[in-house]
Amino acid sequence: MSDRPPAGAAGRIHTIAPGVPFVDALAEGIAARTGDEPLALAGVTVLLPTRRACRALREAFLRRSGGQPTLLPRMMPLGDLDAEALVLGAEELPGPAALELPEPVAGAERQLLLARLILKAEGVSATTAQAVRLAGDLGRFIDQVWTERLSFDGLTRLVPEDYAEHWQVTLKFLEIVTAHWPAILEGRGSVDPADRRNRVLEAQARLWTERPPAGPVIAAGTTGSIPATADLLAAVAGLPDGAVVLPGLDRDCDDTTWEAVKDDEAHPQHGLARLLDRLGVARDSVRPWTDARDGRAPRARLIAEAMRPAATTEGWRELDGVGPEATDGLTRIDAAGPEEEAAAIALLMRHALETPERTAALVTPDRNLARRVAMALRRWGVEVNDSAGRPLADTAAGTYLRLCAEVAASRAHPLALLALAKHPLAAGGRDPSDFRHAARALERTLLRGPRPGDGFAGIAAALRAADDDRFEHPQQRAILTEWVEDLERRAAPFAAALAGTTPLKGLIDAHVRFAEDLAAGAGEAGADRLWRHDDGEAAAAFVDELRRAAADFPAVPGTDYPALLEALMDGRAVRPRFGLHPRLAILGPLEARLQHYDLMILGGLNEGTWPPDPAADPWMSRPMRRDFGLPGPERMIGLSAHDFAQACGAPAVVLTRAERVDGTPTVPSRWLLRLETVLKALGLEDRIEGEGRRWLAYARTLDEPDAVRPVAPPEPRPPVDVRPRKLSVTQVETWMRDPYAIYARHILRLHKLEPIAADPGAAERGQFIHTALDAFVRAHPGPLPPDAVQRLLACGRDSFGALLDTQPDVRAFWWPRFERVAAWFVALERERRLTVKPLATEVSGRLELAGPAGPFVLTAKADRIDRTGGVGPDGGLVIIDYKTGTPPSAREIALGFAPQLPLEAAIAAAGGFAGVAAGAVAEIAFWRLSGGDPAGEARPVRGDVAEMAAAARGGLEALIRAFDDPATPYRSRPRPDMAPRYTDYAHLARVREWSAGAAGDGE
Repeated sequence: MSDRPPAGAAGRIHTIAPGVPFVDALAEGIAARTGDEPLALAGVTVLLPTRRACRALREAFLRRSGGQPTLLPRMMPLGDLDAEALVLGAEELPGPAALELPEPVAGAERQLLLARLILKAEGVSATTAQAVRLAGDLGRFIDQVWTERLSFDGLTRLVPEDYAEHWQVTLKFLEIVTAHWPAILEGRGSVDPADRRNRVLEAQARLWTERPPAGPVIAAGTTGSIPATADLLAAVAGLPDGAVVLPGLDRDCDDTTWEAVKDDEAHPQHGLARLLDRLGVARDSVRPWTDARDGRAPRARLIAEAMRPAATTEGWRELDGVGPEATDGLTRIDAAGPEEEAAAIALLMRHALETPERTAALVTPDRNLARRVAMALRRWGVEVNDSAGRPLADTAAGTYLRLCAEVAASRAHPLALLALAKHPLAAGGRDPSDFRHAARALERTLLRGPRPGDGFAGIAAALRAADDDRFEHPQQRAILTEWVEDLERRAAPFAAALAGTTPLKGLIDAHVRFAEDLAAGAGEAGADRLWRHDDGEAAAAFVDELRRAAADFPAVPGTDYPALLEALMDGRAVRPRFGLHPRLAILGPLEARLQHYDLMILGGLNEGTWPPDPAADPWMSRPMRRDFGLPGPERMIGLSAHDFAQACGAPAVVLTRAERVDGTPTVPSRWLLRLETVLKALGLEDRIEGEGRRWLAYARTLDEPDAVRPVAPPEPRPPVDVRPRKLSVTQVETWMRDPYAIYARHILRLHKLEPIAADPGAAERGQFIHTALDAFVRAHPGPLPPDAVQRLLACGRDSFGALLDTQPDVRAFWWPRFERVAAWFVALERERRLTVKPLATEVSGRLELAGPAGPFVLTAKADRIDRTGGVGPDGGLVIIDYKTGTPPSAREIALGFAPQLPLEAAIAAAGGFAGVAAGAVAEIAFWRLSGGDPAGEARPVRGDVAEMAAAARGGLEALIRAFDDPATPYRSRPRPDMAPRYTDYAHLARVREWSAGAAGDGE
């Protein structure tokens, strides 16, 4: 490039190299141009892309002055690509140009106004929440059109015949923004935010052109991607004392490559190339802002080669001037997953603190990775917040507001109720811990298992009807009933508003009153607790804006309100006011612009994350966008690439990615693949990965134990006097297969918690069928009537009850199976009743056995007992067990590991079943009732029943004697091949820890 001094306006265009700290160099150059005169410095106006960049420049001046007080230039953000900075207040304008401009329409107001138009549009069928989300997309489309200075009239010039039919429908729908929206804005005296920003920038450019300011004006750090911003930069460059400072312009690439850059929207230099053309300035006229040497010029050359336009990649065959020094300070980490990636990043940041005054930052668009790193740093007591913020809907205040709406709209569904009641902001006029204690007690006593009746009234009724043994102390029923009724009283006005035809503003007011009332603590107002902290203040601002925006919005169906609230919250972020750490930071790519840290960690470098996948355009296809004049998605990729390239200029840079995310293999970012290709061409492959592997090894070591000591299987030996003296026949089977389960259930008294508001499962299906068959057999002990199937189905309807109407899967899957079972059962019964008479159904029995430690009681409930050989006493007994699942195999029965029916035969032989005289058992059988094909199957157990009963009784007596010995342990799965199919206690026994790889264990 020529070293001749630039002439005219071209001499006012400068750049700062990526390897030079941008804001420090900018401050140095400003001070040099003002001669370090404090008053002259105060007369300088500096335009920067974002508010964070303004803060960074203030800190740079502070560093330069050594912490001494100093007058600063006037700094204003342009809001370049920052959605939150689109609405520039008058106090932020570089002059009085916008004082007479119309106010921008508020975000929530515009979204609701557009939603009303969408709901009224012809052919649109959408809920209110769907319309609001669609309105958000429509608002972003409107801003894109204003940003590119296009006219909505251009929509009419898109030829419908050129596009598919559904795109023609879209064009018809977009008449909302051509025919209706402008009139609405005019009636309100407002403009769209992007339109107002354009007017502000245009007015300022016009003002400065007509009346140049007395002091210097410097626009720095922006690429001019917004046309109105580019025009303002042109006006600044034309001022007598104006200057434009570009970030990281590549002054070294050849002219052929530069021409290719102009055609490649995805290239990091594309935006700067377009800006220079707009300014009419040749690239070789751009001069460095200061004389500061770029100590990382070799790395900048390497990154520039990696980013070379696709049209000129043949240049990779001759990579002159790039040596091994280009990789100095550059590291790559390919972690197995996001957890390992976060651990390595946290370790790098923690290590940076070992060097005094060294700074480090993680830059990533992956907010999940950012949260993981923040959590990982806490292991060392290091608190770092994510400056990109958190979605309002995910903060404590946002979640609380959403849960309040969900509880009222769902009529106190147990899941929503417990989530709200356990929220830290919920207090109900009490101490929050006491309130949560009551919620947990309600969960344990009532809400685990089938859902109680609808609403708070249903929960209160279920509490009053619950058995006494469900409660932990005598007063608990009354305490929980009072707690539920108090919650019902607080929620009643909001629930009534949702049930009626209340306008949206009324729903919001009722919602806020309920939220504040429930948030009230003991001696502390609910509003004080709810609206404090950053998230509370952001939620208050959101509610206030929503109240004003919803003034004219019509009634909303109550069931739509929670989804509507979530849709309106979408896209709102709560950003921390101040960083938690003076030397560490977690930034998004936007927040990282113009920032300088000694160590920059660029995380989440996977395709689809960084660069992000282009967002789907709900309004236009790519050809339509091109014909209309909107930029393609490659434009955003180019801006993202510029952020990446600039961040690579830090003294030390670490590039990280996860090879799998959520179990799915990932593709490395295109920039990593390009860098990998260039390094391979240079013969420098694996040069930047070695250091990364070392840090991964450190991260893995953090959680690796010094030694692996396999845990031994548990062998608890409780005192004999606490061992169970009464078990059912099914529990005896568990005792044989998994003694530890008996120990956990009967000695430790641990029981599995049922799911909250559980849907009926296989166990309930079996219970319903048992109940129906029991009722049918009791009602018809003799010959069956002609309509027996219909009567059995009537018993089934009574047994299934309301589930047939409230549970679609019960009606669709369970009931057809029961209908087939009923037909099979009646056909079999008609045949059996010729020789068999039912004696008892669902009958309880018991048998007392002697043991060394005292009597042992065996209990049973037989599904059914019949008598064969007529009605006299000479007929043999038949014991039947209904199985809706899989019956035990013949081998399990023969080995004694399925003793249920043989033990029931022993009880029957001893006369232990109520109402059934002692007698010989002629047959024991399982009836499998699957409802499939076949619908049922009678499976008699083969063998001599008396011998099987005697063997089962003898085996049980031996088991009693063994466990009456205090030295006998309650082992877990002593015979793995006979372990139970299902157990609730395997995790307590830590089976997976000691059984893995054990001989004979199939796990």
